[in-house]
Amino acid sequence: MAPPAKATSAPFHAQTVSLTLNGENKTLQVEPWTTLLDLLRHDLRLTGTKKGCDHGQCGACTVLIDGERMNSCLQLAIMQDGKAITTVEGLAGEGEDLHPMQAAFISHDAFQCGYCTPGQICSAVALVNEGRAKSRDDIREMMSGNICRCGAYPNIVDAIEEVLAEQQSGSRHLEAAE
Repeated sequence: MAPPAKATSAPFHAQTVSLTLNGENKTLQVEPWTTLLDLLRHDLRLTGTKKGCDHGQCGACTVLIDGERMNSCLQLAIMQDGKAITTVEGLAGEGEDLHPMQAAFISHDAFQCGYCTPGQICSAVALVNEGRAKSRDDIREMMSGNICRCGAYPNIVDAIEEVLAEQQSGSRHLEAAE
């Protein structure tokens, strides 16, 4: 009987990824197994994006990828090549203190402990930009992927409803900073 064949596996090497992060072009070396969440938090020190469940169930890690809300814990960083990533740190435009959604969350006291807030805000920005929410029930349904363990849901809905109304009246433009 012949000895078992040795498994030959090529070593994994870091891959080059070019992306636009909060309006700034970045070229990075990324290990193939690195999630976008870990790249943001550990490598780039953008700690606004939170690691909650690390399974795509809580929404604390929500960021905008090409304007769409995504759970960054479920996205491999190497798959973001050529994409535009916006985190909560990149929402406000140049010269703005806060994005309108951030300001609405503050004015409506739409947080308690604040852990879920960055993901809630990123998701809310995308929700408003999608233009499908027409009622409080729509907002609640479309935000159901973002869990707030403190239960600040009524205030979160109030904040989103305010920004949605302002955008619909044309008094605020809601795009993330580029």
